[in-house]
Amino acid sequence: MARTLELPGFVNAHSHTFQRALRGRAAGGDFWAWREGMLAEAERQTPDLVRSSYEETYREMRAAGFTAVGEFHYLGLAEALAAAEAARAAGIELTLLHVAYARGGIDRFRQASVDAYLGEVGELRAEGVRVGLAPHSVRACPADWLEAIGNHARAEELPLHVHADEQPREIEECLAEHGCRPIELLGRTGCLGERTTVIHATHADGAELDLLASTGTTICACPTTEADLGDGFLPAERIRVRAIPLCIGSDSNVRIDPFEELRELEGIARRQTGRRGVFSTDELHRFGSAQGARSLGLESWPGIEIDLAHATLSGIEPENVRAALVACAAADVVLAS
Repeated sequence: MARTLELPGFVNAHSHTFQRALRGRAAGGDFWAWREGMLAEAERQTPDLVRSSYEETYREMRAAGFTAVGEFHYLGLAEALAAAEAARAAGIELTLLHVAYARGGIDRFRQASVDAYLGEVGELRAEGVRVGLAPHSVRACPADWLEAIGNHARAEELPLHVHADEQPREIEECLAEHGCRPIELLGRTGCLGERTTVIHATHADGAELDLLASTGTTICACPTTEADLGDGFLPAERIRVRAIPLCIGSDSNVRIDPFEELRELEGIARRQTGRRGVFSTDELHRFGSAQGARSLGLESWPGIEIDLAHATLSGIEPENVRAALVACAAADVVLAS
């Protein structure tokens, strides 16, 4: 009997790797209080610290079965190049999702203009870094920036990733400024489409979900982070019935375990519907691998091997192993590569 099972590697479509340092800190009573600690951690990052700490975390991801990662990066150009070096050293495929930040945050996040931002993207591409465009959010980017970035993504056929509808306050502020909700603003400014991934969409309403479905836009769910930050529950069943593509990310990296992300995603759907098996085993594996790769613009990425002799999988019939992985396994069933 075979002692291993070969599978496509998992794809971590949304990571803020420096936030791994924040795990375990009981900071603040909500997302906005936690964010203050995150900003302080971001402020202390240097290229050398990024190079060393990201390599360590990328190796953790690799050991957990993530063989590709989308790094949602807003720490600066030198730090972006350091992240790319760390990924190469760790043997993980990287798409550097270089973040546009016009306002808010801290000084190091922001570019002077959208042209300056696009110039940085060009510099990274010239250095051989696989990149995607990433307007941070409708809070951080005004409408004219969103329009310019959406146009550039289409012209260059690049992935576009953006946070949206993670928190109710974000929606309230967008309604006050623009008279519409965040995903509606992304639609108006040409940022939605088959190469676009909206991160979270936790509080998206029906009209916004219809807009994502009609444009072929993907949602990246990050269930362990969304739980840790008190974001809320992904509207899983409403996404499923609209056939909106889904992928997963470890986001703040409070946990690095693709099986747990997928199990939480299915668990949310079960709690919301009162049914089991809302997403099929094949769908969950596709969310964790192929749809994440598509989101990051990857045509290929390394595979993994599962240790069928692991105690977690003891007594599982071969035809049930893939289901058992998302039902009960943890990342330690992945064999070192």
